[in-house]
Amino acid sequence: MRFEDRTQNLEARIRAVKILVAILLGVCALRLYNLQIVHGDYHRELAVNQRLRTLRIPAPRGAILDRYGRVLVNSRPTYDVVLQREHGRADLAGLSAQLPAVLNIDPDYLQERFAEISTNPAYESILIKENATIADIAWVEAHSLEFPSLFIEQRPQRHYPENGFLAHVVGYVGEISSRQLELPEYKDNGYQPGDVIGKEGLEATYDHFLRGREGNRTVIVDSRGRIKDEVEVVAPAPGQDLVTTIDLDLQLAAEEQLRNSPSQRGVIIAMDPNNGEILALASYPTFDPNLFTQRIATRQGRREYAALLRDPETPLYNRAIRGRYPPGSTWKIPMAVAALQQGVITLDDSRLLCGGGIQIGNKFTRCMGNHGRPDLHTAIMKSCDGYFYRLGLKMGLAGIMEMVDEFKINEPTGIDLPHELVSWTPSREFKARFNPRAPEWTDIDTVYASFGQVYDFVTPISLLRAVASVGAKGKLHRPHLMKEAISVGLRGDDSYRPAEVFAESAAGMVQVSAEQNRAVVEAMWSVVNGPGTAARIRREGFDIAGKTGTAQVVKLGKDVGKNKDHAWFVSYAPAFAPEIAVLALIENSGFGSRHAAPAARALYDVYFEKMPRPEEPPNQIARSHSQ
Repeated sequence: MRFEDRTQNLEARIRAVKILVAILLGVCALRLYNLQIVHGDYHRELAVNQRLRTLRIPAPRGAILDRYGRVLVNSRPTYDVVLQREHGRADLAGLSAQLPAVLNIDPDYLQERFAEISTNPAYESILIKENATIADIAWVEAHSLEFPSLFIEQRPQRHYPENGFLAHVVGYVGEISSRQLELPEYKDNGYQPGDVIGKEGLEATYDHFLRGREGNRTVIVDSRGRIKDEVEVVAPAPGQDLVTTIDLDLQLAAEEQLRNSPSQRGVIIAMDPNNGEILALASYPTFDPNLFTQRIATRQGRREYAALLRDPETPLYNRAIRGRYPPGSTWKIPMAVAALQQGVITLDDSRLLCGGGIQIGNKFTRCMGNHGRPDLHTAIMKSCDGYFYRLGLKMGLAGIMEMVDEFKINEPTGIDLPHELVSWTPSREFKARFNPRAPEWTDIDTVYASFGQVYDFVTPISLLRAVASVGAKGKLHRPHLMKEAISVGLRGDDSYRPAEVFAESAAGMVQVSAEQNRAVVEAMWSVVNGPGTAARIRREGFDIAGKTGTAQVVKLGKDVGKNKDHAWFVSYAPAFAPEIAVLALIENSGFGSRHAAPAARALYDVYFEKMPRPEEPPNQIARSHSQ
């Protein structure tokens, strides 16, 4: 007889185990269905991503050259420390604790970088430090197991001239910001997080020529993200080289003059008056653009940048296109042209009283001399304020405003640099805004507006364009710095020349007769070559036509030290067939004839000595004017 022990209830237990196994198998089946069928594509891509990774290869940025092909700005290969996103697995806390000290990175800068990669899923990688040292590279390699998301990448790094040379022209590059990525001009043109773009100067204006097209590498990586093999490489396309209109020799002379000027603050611009090509543009004080490409992530670099922002001399400020200054007596040139144009005076009858100044109500506004009853030629040559006080009253505010419109002084010149400001010019509206306690326009306001004070604040580039148009027989050209964009190693059909574009967008023409225009040119010739205010800079064989200006910035008696007058000189040469126009502004240095005119003469010397020219007959002008 078989013994049965029913106390253990084995059958029930076996059924329970079977049910449990069935449930577990069902759960596994459902899970497998979910992983392989429902989310199969996602996990397949994830598996591939863990094995394959696509790394971006930045494109070498095009060089910036002067008009003769001499290199001004170039890129050099450098090693950077880069953080790969790796699906959010980067140990940001551990990196934050160690990187500032070992890589000499500013902690605040590092936190800003980590905040970007944490909040913006578009970032695949972020730059941690440019221009890594050998010690930096060794530390990253030694800690590759601890921080697999951190690696070294070779990239082209922008290198600018030392000592801030040409800084306000070429500008600088930097990583595109989140705010910029939201703008249509960037979002709709393929820009991505981490891209390096032009931030200022020509780098910004012509970024689309200079930046090139990036490439990529497809590599096989292990579970720790270490590269094991390379699958495919798409080489980057380098950016186009930008040939500028700058003449390096003239630029060196301009910057030397400003660096050695009394205040070390000011502007010098040289331009071809026949087409608007900028031959030199210097603004002082200046800054080092290499700060933004090589040092901005370091503690010292951040301190350096903060110091630039706090500097009362505003070295980041391009005075040539953003500075607004009273033009002083340089204003008399467009005034003279407009007075002839409007018929206020004529070539046969241009004499007005100087009187040593003028009395308007209880206000006497003086002239620097007493010139009797000069004609227009003498008034320009001797810079007679009294003459122009009365000329301004004859023209009236309406005539002065018409002059401003004719020379387009109240409009942007359209120079191909970002952030150009517009001059402030006389009007009833400007007076009301400028002096709300006495908003009504009066005769004394017209007197002030007629000789470049109180209600006249011009940008140097707009003043140069206006006066250069006199030498160009009334033609107003758009100032520009781009001459040609060329593909690397190529010219001809692969180049882009904007000459026709700039010609089509020329500002226009000042409608003045040839006789009237010549009368003003002859007067400007006498300023330098006759007994005029700039006779000290006369150059034999290369006649300069110009006008000095001394612009008051504070009341008489207080014009000392940093409140001294601004010194101006605006000119062109040769006087009757100009090839070059030069403007010099030396801030708070005194008389234009003493400081600005010699600075301009230095550029004319360089230009004349380097440009071979045939023998030219002496200019035949009415010598009687210079007697």
